[in-house]
Amino acid sequence: MHTRRDFLQKLAAPLVALPFVLKQNEDDKMYDGPVLRVAIMGLGSYGTRVADAMQSCTKAKLVGVISGTPSKITAWQTKYNIPEKNCYNYENFDNIKDNPDIDAVYIITPNALHKEEAIRVAKAGKHVICEKPMALNAKEGQEMVSACKKANVKLLVGYRMHFEPKTLEIIRMRKDGELGKIMFFQGLTGFRAGNPDQWRLNKQLAGGGSLMDIGIYSINGARYMVGEEPVWVTAQETKTDPVKFKEGVDETILFQLGFPSGAMASCLSTYNMNNLDRFFLNAEKGFAEMQPSTGYGPIKARTNKGELTHTHVTHQTVQMDEMADIILNGKQPIVPVDGEEGLKDLKIIDAIYEAVRSGKKTKLQL
Repeated sequence: MHTRRDFLQKLAAPLVALPFVLKQNEDDKMYDGPVLRVAIMGLGSYGTRVADAMQSCTKAKLVGVISGTPSKITAWQTKYNIPEKNCYNYENFDNIKDNPDIDAVYIITPNALHKEEAIRVAKAGKHVICEKPMALNAKEGQEMVSACKKANVKLLVGYRMHFEPKTLEIIRMRKDGELGKIMFFQGLTGFRAGNPDQWRLNKQLAGGGSLMDIGIYSINGARYMVGEEPVWVTAQETKTDPVKFKEGVDETILFQLGFPSGAMASCLSTYNMNNLDRFFLNAEKGFAEMQPSTGYGPIKARTNKGELTHTHVTHQTVQMDEMADIILNGKQPIVPVDGEEGLKDLKIIDAIYEAVRSGKKTKLQL
């Protein structure tokens, strides 16, 4: 007996090589539209998290891998049913330009590699999704933005929180005036960094320390929570373990941002303290508090009107489906996730490091 599903599967079979497929979601509803076919570059722990999350996507599909470790490629081929023709290493991945079955590459490698890899992907004519921070500094970030524009491909940054329901509800309340004039934001982000030999504690690979890795959540969060772009920054660094956190690798940075309206932000980024994942937004008519605020979830949030109870959905699943909509259908997200957005965060990071060095207030022009 042939079921409706059998019929649809046979109908869709000739279209496997095209970005238009039929896929079924958890509610047994059929999505009939373009699907973004993605290759993941960098098969570490977070790459695996994204790959697992993508198995539940309806608009994005994992179809390829790029890695310097052959054993990982073999394991992913088996686990995710990836064909040999869609597997590449760091030397030959420019050949994706000749592979019509890959639409985009998600770069999930150490920070110092992002710029070169993104530019190579763009030159190959594929859309670029890059983990944050987008690059080591604003100069590199601008080169990435320019390269993608020249190649006429999209450049998106892995800002998964820009699609998180409770985060978006607080942004909605702020936009609709329910909180009144925004006065103050606090962002606390940090954890104890373990293995001293990890790439995140290597200046050449990470470009810095806690600020580049975890502090960027507070930087970005301050911007979308306050709803303005900061115009100045001050910052102070504390280092209690110079052996583990070598020159150029920040352990703890406290920084402050000033906004045109007079609102201020006070944020902490650290690799030396646990239990720090909290956002607090204070306004004339109310407040919003999130704790945890940026972890993999579930996010917990409350406002002066009570607890937010939105259902938790795996962040990376939502992110990849939303990014597919942006790339394929031109959808405009509530909070941008493009290269220009990533570039603004890099400019702030540059300014924070400059403020630490100078001990003075640093002006910002975003």
